[in-house]
Amino acid sequence: MAKKISRKELLKGTDEFLTFSGKAVNFMTTHQRELKYAGVVIAILVVAYLGITTYLRYVNKNGQNAYNTAYQTLTKEMKPDANPDNLLKSEELFNKVTDDYGLSKVAQLALPQIAYLKFLDKKYDDAIGLYQKFLDKVAGNTEYELMTNLALAACYEAKGDLKSATEILVPIIEIPDSSFSEPAMLSLARLYRLDNKPEKAREVLNKFVEQHGDSPLLPFAKAQL
Repeated sequence: MAKKISRKELLKGTDEFLTFSGKAVNFMTTHQRELKYAGVVIAILVVAYLGITTYLRYVNKNGQNAYNTAYQTLTKEMKPDANPDNLLKSEELFNKVTDDYGLSKVAQLALPQIAYLKFLDKKYDDAIGLYQKFLDKVAGNTEYELMTNLALAACYEAKGDLKSATEILVPIIEIPDSSFSEPAMLSLARLYRLDNKPEKAREVLNKFVEQHGDSPLLPFAKAQL
């Protein structure tokens, strides 16, 4: 279990960084003539760089600890009878990661977790907004993009916007050798059935059987035909 970071420790890290930076600024203002020399300028740049990297290491470490705490709280509630109050607590903890440690490496990973909690709370528009924000941050990372699009499709389906959900899934099933095409095809077939388009649903399922003959989901696909 991640160690809880006390307010005193958080303030200590911030104060150390501010003190360190303050000394560098004070040196620069009281030694303006000396700063004309390239060697001293480089030294000051190094001081500034070390101050920034020290602070970022601090943020990353504590951001990761905060994320771990939030994630562990969430996983305890991954069950049908999840306590709404505990789910809200998970959301608050993930929000703390993005609010207090926005510069940390894990900050962006908190976004889809918060979006998922919004989805569970039936706040679909909020979930969609957060997934879209995460999608912008991971642009270029194919796996993250595909996973996020699957989640977006689920949000649109849940709010009754079958057209938008379908438009998201169609491109996914057309990507060759994609590990996400199987769940995308089954979801798309379900959307077509919900939209009273049984022929299109059968077309997708037949394509599934043809392309994914060794899939563990094959019996489920055949049962829908």
